[in-house]
Amino acid sequence: MDLSTKYLGLTLRNPVVASAGPLSQTVDGVRDLVAAGVGAVVMYSLFEEQVRRELERDLHLEQAHQDSFAEASSYFPASSEAADRGVADAYVGLVRRAAAAVDVPVIASINGSSLGGWVEIAQRLADAGAAAIELNIYLAPGNVSVTGADVERHHLQIVTAVRQVVEVPLAVKLSPFFSSPGQMALQLVEAGADGLVLFNRSLQPEIDIETLAVRPSVALSTRFEARLPRTWIAALARHTHASLAATSGVEEASDVVRYLLAGADVVMSTSALVRHGAGYAHHLVAGLQDWMTRHEFATVDQFRGLLATPADADAQALARAGYVAGLEGARHAFGSAHR
Repeated sequence: MDLSTKYLGLTLRNPVVASAGPLSQTVDGVRDLVAAGVGAVVMYSLFEEQVRRELERDLHLEQAHQDSFAEASSYFPASSEAADRGVADAYVGLVRRAAAAVDVPVIASINGSSLGGWVEIAQRLADAGAAAIELNIYLAPGNVSVTGADVERHHLQIVTAVRQVVEVPLAVKLSPFFSSPGQMALQLVEAGADGLVLFNRSLQPEIDIETLAVRPSVALSTRFEARLPRTWIAALARHTHASLAATSGVEEASDVVRYLLAGADVVMSTSALVRHGAGYAHHLVAGLQDWMTRHEFATVDQFRGLLATPADADAQALARAGYVAGLEGARHAFGSAHR
């Protein structure tokens, strides 16, 4: 049985990928994920805010001592080129060591919302041995006057800028909250993305009604959340040659199968691996293999995209028909619940 798949032009031994998360913060963590059977590892993200804080600290330190005696000048950053040292250097070093330690692709992840220094850092990560770069463009504008067109234009500018300087494959992790996610996905591919990761999860804060405070909140994904990315993967699969990665809502091997049937090239998971440990990846891979055996599929390619939206279908009419049928079913199911 052949579980291999292609993602971003890379050959993976299977389609189960560890997405960016706490388990890939160390080389040992990456080794554990690979030992459990994943086909590739996306490193935990380097955040724009981390680099920016370091920039501001170094600038403040330099300005505070700019009138000090000249002999002390060598103590401070010599130029803006050194600004991203520290946390960025540590991340680049981690990617280098992880890539050298395992025999599966290691994908670096950059999380930010502005052009900033991402172009240079992406190049450094490629030079460090990252098999690909995942751009996690987390842009949730709080300014209500920002237009959707401005948000889309900003995404395209980032992808275009990074594409111009790196030769390794480039994936973009995008949000589902565009006015037309499918069209935006195709524009990102045109701008230079080799693959799309559907979807980024928007993390909303919680309100504490006792302390009257707003608190940041992070929750692991649930299986129900897979329905939205699965719908768009099915819609896109017949309309692009770019790689499609599924993420969110992967708890069981059956969730991996559903995503592949919709047309995903790989299926990423963090929440399940955090809940159950890195070794749980073996359960996902073994479950996929068992399902393939029972359904007599010898390769992943034989069933990938079997349930994707046909290229010649009226996708809008199909979606509307499914919506109406779902509501009709709910009316009968729940409407009789209290009779």
